[in-house]
Amino acid sequence: MSSESSQKAWELENAVKLVDPHRDALYSYDVDEQKAISNERPWKTNPHHFKNVRISAVALLKMVMHARSGGSLEIMGMMQGKIAGDTFVVTDAFRLPVEGTETRVNASAEADEYMTQYFQSCRDSGRMENAVGWYHSHPGYGCWLSGIDVGTQMLQQQFQDPFIAVVIDPDRTISAGKVEIGAFRTFPKDYKPPDSGTGEEYQTIPLNKIEDFGAHASQYYSLEVSHFKSSLDSYLLEMLWNKYWVSTLSQSPLFTNREYSSKQMLDLSQKIKNAEESLRAQARGGPRGNAKDSQLDKIVKDSNKIAGEEVTGLLAGDVKAKLFNGVGAPAAKASVR
Repeated sequence: MSSESSQKAWELENAVKLVDPHRDALYSYDVDEQKAISNERPWKTNPHHFKNVRISAVALLKMVMHARSGGSLEIMGMMQGKIAGDTFVVTDAFRLPVEGTETRVNASAEADEYMTQYFQSCRDSGRMENAVGWYHSHPGYGCWLSGIDVGTQMLQQQFQDPFIAVVIDPDRTISAGKVEIGAFRTFPKDYKPPDSGTGEEYQTIPLNKIEDFGAHASQYYSLEVSHFKSSLDSYLLEMLWNKYWVSTLSQSPLFTNREYSSKQMLDLSQKIKNAEESLRAQARGGPRGNAKDSQLDKIVKDSNKIAGEEVTGLLAGDVKAKLFNGVGAPAAKASVR
C-alpha cells in the first residue's frame, strides 16, 4: 500500500469531506462578521446553541500526531478557527509547552507566553483566526471530560467564549485505526439539562475512571464532529502525512499498544469479577432488577471491542508481513550470482 493510497484510506475512515476546491470558503475569515457574532452572543441565551464542529484534515492530523507523541502522558494544545452559525470551524491547531501526567496537564506561564507570541506572529502574517478551543489527550480511557477538564472548560467559556474542548484518545486511535475524538461544551453552573432519555453513545470507561466520569457527565454535552479538507490543505497534508505514514508503517498496533491492551484485559477481568460478585449477592436474596443485566451487557460490549481491536492488529501485522517480508531478497540473490 502506497503513502497516497493509505492517506485516502485514512480520509475515508474518518469521513474527511472535500469542500469547494475553488473558493475554500471555510478558510475565509471575515473580521466584521466574527465581531458581530461575538456581540450577539446567541450561546448565552441557549446553552445548546452550538451543535457541530468541523475540523480540517491538517488540524486533525496535527492533533493526532501530538497526542501520539505524548505516549501515556496527557498533552495539550490550542485550536484556531471561526464561528459559522451553530458550528465551530477549526482550521488549524498548535501544541503548547505544558507538563503532562497520566491524568492531567498543567499549563504554566511559559505556555501563556508562547500562546501570546504565536497568535501575534499569526496576526503579523495576516492570519486573523481566533482561538476557538483547546484540545488534550486521554491515553487509553476514552473521550469525555474529567472534573478538572470541566472546571477548565467552564473557566474558558466564562472569559473567552465561544470556546470548545476537544479530547483525543491516541491509544484507541492506534487500536481502532480511526481517530477517537470528542468535542464538548459545558453548561452554565445553575443550568439543569433536560433528560433526553436517549443518553450518549456507549463507550468503554476503565473502572478507575468511572466515578469521575459519572460525577460530571451531566455538566457538559457533546457536539457532532466532522472533518474537511480543501485545495489549501493539500500540500501541508501531504507533508504531514508522509511523517505520520512512516511512523504508522514502522509500528505494530499490538506491539505499540501492548501496555494499553494489557490494561484493557485487566480492567475487563475486574469488571467480570464485580459482576460475578453482584450475581452471587442476588442469588443469596439481594435486590433484583435490570442493573445486573445492564452490567453484563456492558461487559459483553467491552470484550467484543477488545477482541475486534486485537483482530485488527493481527490483520495489520499480517498485511505488512506479506507486503514487506522478503523485500530486497531478489536483488540480494542476483548480486550473489
